[in-house]
Amino acid sequence: MGPGNTPRRAATQSDVAREVGVSRTLVSFAFRGTPGVSAETRQAIFDAAKRLGYRPNAVAADLASKHRSAVGLYLMDIRNEIYADILSGVRTALSEGRNRLILSVSRSVDGEDRGALESLIEARVGIIIAATLLESDEEVHEMAATVPLVSVTRRVEGVDSVYSDDAMGARAATGHLLALGHTRIAHLAGPAYDGHIARRRAYEETMHDAGLAHQTLQADDFTQDSGYRAAGHLLDQTDRPSAIFTHNDQLALGVREAAYARGLSIPRDLSLVGYDNSRTAGLHGIDLTSVDLHAVALGQAAGVVALERLADPDGPRAHRRLTPQLVVRQSTAPPAG
Repeated sequence: MGPGNTPRRAATQSDVAREVGVSRTLVSFAFRGTPGVSAETRQAIFDAAKRLGYRPNAVAADLASKHRSAVGLYLMDIRNEIYADILSGVRTALSEGRNRLILSVSRSVDGEDRGALESLIEARVGIIIAATLLESDEEVHEMAATVPLVSVTRRVEGVDSVYSDDAMGARAATGHLLALGHTRIAHLAGPAYDGHIARRRAYEETMHDAGLAHQTLQADDFTQDSGYRAAGHLLDQTDRPSAIFTHNDQLALGVREAAYARGLSIPRDLSLVGYDNSRTAGLHGIDLTSVDLHAVALGQAAGVVALERLADPDGPRAHRRLTPQLVVRQSTAPPAG
């Protein structure tokens, strides 16, 4: 680089202070939002910073402060649309404040990636919003003892939690199929983890209450590929089920592809119900009946809980439950014959 192209020195807080005629400490207070800086002076500092091209170092400000304001967001699987919706809800909740949002996503298909969570702890965030945790209750409590934690989509006793009533949603899904006249209803469950078996239990209890045998099959993980593989065990039976309720929409899409690969039509030969009510579920040609857990609202509620916890570290734990809703589309119908 030639002498005429020497990069311009980055502006500092001291430069801003000289421009406005105040102390550097007052400039620091203004950018941290510390009380005691008048609105007029604060605006003058912000205007000067903009003219000089000064950008405050939010990380350094957090480290210098006794109260960390950064919010970490852990997502189990960014390929699943509901996590993008949860992210959208969290952003909405944080939009009015100065809290930085740091995102970390699991690198494994089953969400068992402790490193993604630990990266947020190492980033020295003030609180972690975790959607969805597959760790045991004991492990969750260990993490929450290190940094405040908001569990999303799963209730954990003693930890701030925002979740949808999975048992209610599963009963609605199974009850819908029973009301249509189905008696051979199978459930494709996800892997069994602490806090993630309410849908399976509610399906089995609903079938038992109806005097019918349940048929539960556990998928390898929560992905569409896993749904496709597992569907073969159900659809290749001589007395195959006339309806399948799956743990999530991704598994349902896998079942759908497996059914069409076998020449089966939905819903004429097989009724199908998913869970999550992802955007894909509502697409024309898919029209998947699904349980809406209100992912955007979950994210927004989690963001609010996180801000409340940052403001009151010793307050009582929050447990906010949302009511799911069955959205009936074209993938369910009475059984043939």
